Amino acid sequence: MSLKLDHVVIGVADLEQAAAAYGQLGFTVIRGGEHANGITRNVLVVFQDGVYLELIGWRRPDPGHRWSEVFHAAGEGFLDHALLPDDIGADVAAAQERGLDIEVPVPGGRLRPDGQRLEWRTARSPGADVPFLCGDITPRRLRVEEGEVRRHANGATGVAEVVVAVRNVERSLGRYAALLGSDSPPPARDGQVAGGPARVGTLSLARGTRVTLACPLGTAGPLAAALATRGEGPFSLTLEGERSLELDPALLHGARLALQAGQL
Repeated sequence: MSLKLDHVVIGVADLEQAAAAYGQLGFTVIRGGEHANGITRNVLVVFQDGVYLELIGWRRPDPGHRWSEVFHAAGEGFLDHALLPDDIGADVAAAQERGLDIEVPVPGGRLRPDGQRLEWRTARSPGADVPFLCGDITPRRLRVEEGEVRRHANGATGVAEVVVAVRNVERSLGRYAALLGSDSPPPARDGQVAGGPARVGTLSLARGTRVTLACPLGTAGPLAAALATRGEGPFSLTLEGERSLELDPALLHGARLALQAGQL
């Protein structure tokens, strides 16, 4: 199975303010629209590699939905990440056969500001240490726009690495490998991430994106704090671009983003 990173979700308190802040950081921000549930809206930052950031805001709480519960309890920041399946039905069935507790796909959609209606299916595991799958029904180019909107004044071109906070690296490596169809999970080791010393394990997605699963060694530091308050899920993101650039944390609305020079 060849799964690519599709997008990373960031919960924000005020969507208009967040859109303006990311624009100030040099990102091209486009309007996504309103989701079919009528509760959430989004704006997108799409990169040349086809991966995008989804900034999502709520009209009201959505009890029982993990994103809503994490956001309304812990505030702004990363909520989840998604992979792009080849065939979501077949990919889910294969992952289930490998023992992953991923659920059957469910429909979703969004109405763009221009009136274009988008449809997709998503499939999730109850555990947030692994991503969900997002498979398009309408063409992906309608959900993830192409062309000049993928160019950014700050030079960002794509996503190099996602660091995911987990409670047990060995267990989560096995779960992630079951989703990807890997024969065996990579070994874990003690190391260092931006959030402090951690037990880590690294996997590779299609297009070369790294996913580093990290469990803090101890109870101090940003990684431990994020795991305690937000639970398992994305902790930080490293973007690649034409140049390295320090991004003002005050404008990131709780997301930990780094922009480093490199070529995808």
